[in-house]
Amino acid sequence: MAGVGGGNDFQWCFSQVKGAIDEDVAEADIISTVEFNYSGELLATGDKGGRVVIFQREQESKNRPHSRGEYNVYSTFQSHEPEFDYLKSLEIEEKINKIRWLPQQNAAHSLLSTNDKTIKLWKISERDKRAEGYNLKDEDGRLRDPFRITSLRVPVLMPMDLMVEASPRRIFANAHTYHINSISVNSDHETYLSADDLRINLWHLEITDRSFNIVDIKPANMEELTEVITAAECHPHQCNVFVYSSSKGTIRLCDMRAAALCDRQSKFFEEPEDPSSRSFFSEIISSISDVKFSHSGRYMMTRDYLSVKVWDLNMENRPVETYQVHEYLRSKLCSLYENDCIFDKFECCWNGSDSAIMTGSYNNFFRMFDRNTRRDITLEASRENSKPRAVLKPRKVSTGGKRKKDEISVDSLDFNKKILHTAWHPKENVIAVAATNNLYIFQDKIN
Repeated sequence: MAGVGGGNDFQWCFSQVKGAIDEDVAEADIISTVEFNYSGELLATGDKGGRVVIFQREQESKNRPHSRGEYNVYSTFQSHEPEFDYLKSLEIEEKINKIRWLPQQNAAHSLLSTNDKTIKLWKISERDKRAEGYNLKDEDGRLRDPFRITSLRVPVLMPMDLMVEASPRRIFANAHTYHINSISVNSDHETYLSADDLRINLWHLEITDRSFNIVDIKPANMEELTEVITAAECHPHQCNVFVYSSSKGTIRLCDMRAAALCDRQSKFFEEPEDPSSRSFFSEIISSISDVKFSHSGRYMMTRDYLSVKVWDLNMENRPVETYQVHEYLRSKLCSLYENDCIFDKFECCWNGSDSAIMTGSYNNFFRMFDRNTRRDITLEASRENSKPRAVLKPRKVSTGGKRKKDEISVDSLDFNKKILHTAWHPKENVIAVAATNNLYIFQDKIN
């Protein structure tokens, strides 16, 4: 079966895998977020150990004209350290919850990274020259005796090996009582929003000591709490519009021009529940784990536990498209509740032209849906099929009865292997898929 991704039929093939092969995976090495920058030339990952690793795409070589550039490590730095809140006797873990790139303004690159409490703005810059010939310092950096200086020298810039430096430019702290789940850079490129379980704040990228609270759903009495904010995102073109999703399966679109505090939404998106399918797990599986605007700004996509929905911003009463990700798990919800997998937060992403969408599943499977042809495909991120340019075979899950030769039984799925974080190159059919501590990169193989 041909791949999903828009345009002419093509197949997905293996490109690269990053990370150790060890069976025993250190908790700190588990990837917690993946993000391409605006050009797709850089790819950033954050992990539970608070590290950010940036991969850069190599230039295509003249010797191999048909091979597209591979991604290699460009910079690695420790973004967050574990902290302790002494007032609340709480440990604040270093895990990177989200990374968001800023549009490139000069030779350097900038990104925002956040853990549960603190957002940092990092500048990633290159140095390939160093100054030599100081008057007051020796070549090895020691201060010279001023009385021995008999002549003045003009320092000169000398070439040196390329160095990539990551430096924290701003630290935005102390604004969130609850755990930050989302950050989103606004289309004005001057402001960004950050969301926790009950509040959304608007920041200016230059100002660290204050932010504006634009949504607050905290009830006066916490016993009356019925829902929490699960994700939030700015509109890609209108800097006054943003959306946030809730644990009740609803999405609110707000306009910052209407009021300073956006407690009353402009639009409210909710699909009426089918009473016949209601069960003990209905509320848990309807909780939205991710919301993403399409690049065009006309649609948004939401991910709940079993499905992906595409909404037209002009139609609030139901989604225009619904794709079942792993409907075969509906009969397994009881055991998924017992092992806590039912609370897993899967992300979703659009391709560059908004014609296809991708999201993860269990057993290192990930799903793609073509919005034009309505075809879908299940692929697997696995080292067994990791020969360069090896075509990925579609996978199928059998739900009972007789199992065909290539199918895998729903009972033998590994729920510890899950793909929560995926990213799609903004211009090409290149995807990054995080599977525990490994980052897989796949690309299209045009027939």
